[in-house]
Amino acid sequence: MLYNDYIATNRVYHVVSLNDLDKCLNEGIHFDDKGTYQSKYSRFHKYFDDNKIENIPDWVVRQKAIFASLNFKNNHKWHSHSALLSIKINENKSWICNENIANFLFEPFVLQETRGFSEAYGFIHDNGKKIVKDYWVNSTSFTENLKKRNDLKEGYDAEVLIMHDIPPSDIECLLIISDHRIMSCEEWKSFFRSRELNYKLC
Repeated sequence: MLYNDYIATNRVYHVVSLNDLDKCLNEGIHFDDKGTYQSKYSRFHKYFDDNKIENIPDWVVRQKAIFASLNFKNNHKWHSHSALLSIKINENKSWICNENIANFLFEPFVLQETRGFSEAYGFIHDNGKKIVKDYWVNSTSFTENLKKRNDLKEGYDAEVLIMHDIPPSDIECLLIISDHRIMSCEEWKSFFRSRELNYKLC
């Protein structure tokens, strides 16, 4: 894995668009403070909340969660023009789910209302609620996961649902990712000081 285990670091990881970095570092992180929240994710999260199973606590709400990762594989594919943040969390206000299951539903959910993709609507109609049930059945509290370690099992890509705001004091910027380079903040600052003009490296 890319970083030491949570047991050693007490940190989880949150990816933001480079356009949102300054706001995060100055104002902290909130569940609805990204430009894409309403346009891209709100209805998707609501579908999971509307079909939540009984044993999931009321305080666990995807529509109000900040999403983070416990770790990344060394060959993780990063989004260009983004920043990786290391953050501290309240373990008692966080929940662990398998992101692989949520991701399985995202494309059909979005495409079901797109012209030419009527098959996606049928897929959601027949399988959507079953997929959401599997998502919740395979989830657990953050503290319970530290005992069971579902996140270390094959095929379990742990996403952390953080049910509280993250203040600036609990945020550290680790990496900034361009189309061609992944560097630490200090490496980027050194590059800026160099005044180097190699356009192939942008």
